[in-house]
Amino acid sequence: MTARGLRIAIIKLSSLGDVIHALPIVPALRHSLPDAHLTWVVEAREYALLRDHPGLDAVLPVDTRLWRRLIWRPSGARQVLGKIDRLRQRIRGASFDVAVDLQGLIKSGLLTAYTGAPVRIGFSAGQCRERWNAFFTNQHVTPPASARHVVEQYLALLAPLGVEPGPAEFQVPVPAAAERRVEALLLKEGVKPGDRLVAINPGAGRPGKRWAVPCFAALAERLATEAGARPLLLWGPDEAHMAREIWLALPGHDALLAPPTDLGELAALLRRCRLMIANDTGPLHLAAALGTPCLGLYGPTSAERNGPYGPRCRGLQSPDGTMPGLTVGAVFEAARGLLEGAA
Repeated sequence: MTARGLRIAIIKLSSLGDVIHALPIVPALRHSLPDAHLTWVVEAREYALLRDHPGLDAVLPVDTRLWRRLIWRPSGARQVLGKIDRLRQRIRGASFDVAVDLQGLIKSGLLTAYTGAPVRIGFSAGQCRERWNAFFTNQHVTPPASARHVVEQYLALLAPLGVEPGPAEFQVPVPAAAERRVEALLLKEGVKPGDRLVAINPGAGRPGKRWAVPCFAALAERLATEAGARPLLLWGPDEAHMAREIWLALPGHDALLAPPTDLGELAALLRRCRLMIANDTGPLHLAAALGTPCLGLYGPTSAERNGPYGPRCRGLQSPDGTMPGLTVGAVFEAARGLLEGAA
């Protein structure tokens, strides 16, 4: 197998944070295999992150979430089978030489098998999130012990291709139109380029990963009064009430409650911030990928493996493995340290 003309499928479907952690795969492949044709297979909801990626030749969206909703409806199974068959034909028609399964699930394994690629790379069974995933791949990788962070574990999957990645590179395109809209919003709110704008996102996918809203409010108060910061309260689907509760607790501190944003506008906002503080959630990892200093709050998940990745980022691990184990004082001191370092 030669490097020229290799057609490579990258299988990483979701979620937002996981897809961001996998982004360094693209420049690593580009540097080592510059003539390869790279296609990323991703969930429809995460498609916007990759749509304009400069290192990809194609992005193929799939919607397994829609399939799961349809399957319970009358005649839904027939619709889903039809969609799967059309997807299978489209993937098989791309004539991939290599498929790299970064997801480690049965559904990603099936998509990897659909490619028909003679080389199908994935984690060894003991490293897969679902052990049966290894049935669909024929090159199995166990990341070295030195690959502690998931970013490094993903990059280790390139070893069968002879790719020895250097430092991880993140390439997150931010649409110019989104930047203009964000600049107009910040100008209207009186935010100057030198202001200590600190983004706070209180949401997370699971309740056990969320720090309490009153704790975020107390943290924002201290950041405003003791660190000269201007809090920017971000929120995603079903999280607006959390951000609003924090905003209402900060009268007189000129805190900003973010409007609804699409992914491009969120990226533009995060790039303007001096610091991002959040639970283990997608926007935290988006900020880190953009080069914004980040403080991630971790209880039941591992900060060492899943923390915000980068030299100006820190994952603060709860001493007892629960989010209530993180005190406002400890989080404030960590945040102030990052702010001072970014000054």
